[in-house]
Amino acid sequence: MTRPSLESRQAFAPPFAEKKRKRPDIIADMVRERMIEAGLEPGDRLPAEWLDPEQLSASRGTVREALKILEFQGMIASKTGPGGGIFARAVAPGEAIQTVTNLFLRAPPSISDIYALRKSLEPELAAEAALHLPDEAIAGLQATIRLYEAEPKSADEEYVQRLAELDFHAELSRHAKNPVLGFACGLLLNLLRDLPECRAIYQTPNPGLRETGVFYQIELIKAIRGRNPDRARKIMAEHMAEAEAYMLERARLNRGG
Repeated sequence: MTRPSLESRQAFAPPFAEKKRKRPDIIADMVRERMIEAGLEPGDRLPAEWLDPEQLSASRGTVREALKILEFQGMIASKTGPGGGIFARAVAPGEAIQTVTNLFLRAPPSISDIYALRKSLEPELAAEAALHLPDEAIAGLQATIRLYEAEPKSADEEYVQRLAELDFHAELSRHAKNPVLGFACGLLLNLLRDLPECRAIYQTPNPGLRETGVFYQIELIKAIRGRNPDRARKIMAEHMAEAEAYMLERARLNRGG
């Protein structure tokens, strides 16, 4: 089946889409579509005719602006000198997650928003891990626990441990068999790391919280190692419910509620 053209898809764009787009944006979309249609792999050179101003009915300046857009999106990279040109590149998951996180910094979601998804997604991530996570990745999970299982000697060390605790979940998301599930969970973790309200909570000393987190994660590793997805899902669901309750209560106290 032939993919619909860019122009036809724009004609059926939803009513909330931009009604009038600038020429560099349109050209960037056209080049991107050609890259997808041609199946370019990272490192492949873009054909010069794709970027020819005359064929694009645009000025050289407009084409340069379009290339800047694609470079910002992580679709291309330019090289100068012998063998230089415009090449396709791949966006690393962490890079994409940080870009999306930045989108939310000006209008941050609430803790309830984040946990509404975490409570649904993280148990499925844990169940998937029990079925598919290789032994070396399980060892990686255990290694993250060692970073925060000892009693912290200062408030700063406790804060570092709280962030390291999130690394356990990040390790699970990095090894997700379902890449969309892994990306979504990784994004939620990054929001917890970066949003000011969450940072303020993590900077509040709470010795008992570390012990609770270690308990859940040790039990989860047992379930994953035992290849028991139902048990892994149940443990993670309990962990997420308790974590949400703590985060919401701490946020209320921090706001003076």
